[in-house]
Parts: sequence; structure tokens; C-alpha cells
Amino acid sequence: MRPPTIRDVAERAGVSKSLVSLVLRGSGPVRPEKREAVLRAVRELGYRPNAAARSLSEQRTRTIGVLLDDLRNPWFVELLDGLNSPLHAAGLHMVLADARLNRRLGHDLAEPFLDLGVDGLVVVGTVPDAGGLGALARRMPVVVAGAREAQPPGVDVVAGDDERGARLATEHLLGLGHRRIAHLAGHGAVGALRRRGFETAMRAHGAEPLVEPGDLTEEGGYRGTVRLLSRPERPTALFAVNDMAAVGALSAAGELGLRVPGDLSVTGYDNTSVSRLRHLWLTTVDTAPHEVGRRAARCLLDRFERPDGEGRVRLAAPTLEIRGTTGPPGDGLAG
Repeated sequence: MRPPTIRDVAERAGVSKSLVSLVLRGSGPVRPEKREAVLRAVRELGYRPNAAARSLSEQRTRTIGVLLDDLRNPWFVELLDGLNSPLHAAGLHMVLADARLNRRLGHDLAEPFLDLGVDGLVVVGTVPDAGGLGALARRMPVVVAGAREAQPPGVDVVAGDDERGARLATEHLLGLGHRRIAHLAGHGAVGALRRRGFETAMRAHGAEPLVEPGDLTEEGGYRGTVRLLSRPERPTALFAVNDMAAVGALSAAGELGLRVPGDLSVTGYDNTSVSRLRHLWLTTVDTAPHEVGRRAARCLLDRFERPDGEGRVRLAAPTLEIRGTTGPPGDGLAG
């Protein structure tokens, strides 16, 4: 049997093909009884609109490109969940690409999306080619989510307030009585903002900030913590740039025979699913990735309505999730 067509729906509902098209697009004034007749005919016939034909008629593909800086980052998974719901509600579908893989293969980051003719682009995380983004933004709406690097005109940015979140984590450790607090730092604009928040909070309390460079990975957190704990006057608390670095810090502390939090308090950042594992139960900063994704989708949808507006930066407020890896310094190690 051939699949039902829009003509079949119109005949079953007793209306014109153009009215069926209006109902399916959700546009135009249609009387309630006519709309119900069309929807009933669609259900009875099992009609599915031809997406390719609709794309041609609308000159849109109803797809949104999503370029991920690193598919391995668990924080991005929760951001994507927040991004997908508003896009799906608007009848749009996501197409994902891995920027890290494209860079390694020497491919143009935007090429797959241009070939597919996507209607807009969401860049998740830090992608270095800001000039390329500017060229894309002149052709389609572009939103950056979860990064804080300077962006070209016309590109919206949605992220967490990293400097404020770092202050929350550091002030929590200071409030517990720690003074020898080290920061396992990261790179890029986000890393710089979290480092600045840490240093600002430490100096405001008359404490000297100690910073150990890192790379946002578990291995980097492990190596940095080993170096810090090998110092003659080791820190009593660590603030890691993200949860993965904090997991590395916990591994290093365990191998060196230190109790967490009795001998060493550890805080992470991002409140990923890893931090909520019961055997870790990591104190961390919640950067609201689901909310960042939702706002990024809203920005993109707004761009379809106002394509020529100035690019804006929107920050989600962070909160501190206190769990089992932080406590007062033990054995008189405060100060």
C-alpha cells in the first residue's frame, strides 16, 4: 500500500490541501472544528509529513548544528539535555559534530554544517577559530554555550558565572578554617576566570593563594596534586578547576595515605554526574548546565526572530553543593 499523502488527508477531512498545510505548520487562522477534522484525519490515516519536501518549500532544513569541543566531557551531556528540549518543542533537530576530532583530522570545523544546510549553530565549549565563527554568524544564527572567550559581533554567549562560582568554593574552604588552600588551575578563559575568583577570595581573607597549573583532566589533577602534596608545607585543601581534576586529586590523596576530608579537603567544579557518585560524593560548584543549555536554545530561537541584534553574554548563577569531601583542617593544620 502506498503511504497516505496530504491530498488523502484533505479528502478525509473535507478541506483543501492548503488548509491541511496550515494546520500542520501551526500557522494561520483555522477554525477549531476544521483543525480537529484535519488532526483526526492525520491520526486515522497515519500520515507523516515529508520532511524533505517541507524543507524545500520552507527553504529550511529544521536542523541545528551542535559543535562540541570534547565529547568526553560529562558536563556537556547535561547541557545538551537542556538544549534539546526547547529545540525539539520548536520542531528542530540537533546534528552533532566533535570539534576535537575535526581538528585532529585537519577538517574545517564548520564544513559539515554548511554541507547539511543547518538553520543555526550552537558551539558548546571553547572552539579556537573565532574568525570562522564570525563568518558563520553572517550566514546563520550562532550561539556559544559554556565558554567565555571573546566572540565576534552577532554571536551570543551563554555560560555560568565562573568567577563567582570559584569564590563560592574558596570561601567555603576558608569558612571551614583552611588557610593553606591550593588551586588546581585550568586553561582558557574559563580557567582564567576560576583562577581569578580563587585568588580574589584568598586575598580578601589575607591568605596567600597557591596555584598549580593543570589541564582539566583526571590525570592532570592527579599529577598536580602529587606535586602539591610533596611540598614541605602541604596544603590542607584543594580547589580543582573541574570535577575531573578533583577526581584525580582524590586518587593522589588516597595513594599517599591521606584521608579526605580529615587530612585534605577537596572541592570540584561543574557538579557533573561523576561528582554525585556515592563513593566520591564530591563537594562541587553547580554551574547549572541544563539551564545553560536551555538558555542557549532560547537565544538561538530569538536569533531567528532578530537576526541582526548585537551579541549578548548571559550568565547562569552558580551554587555550591556541599558533600563529603570537605571539612575543617585536622590535627591543628589550620593557618
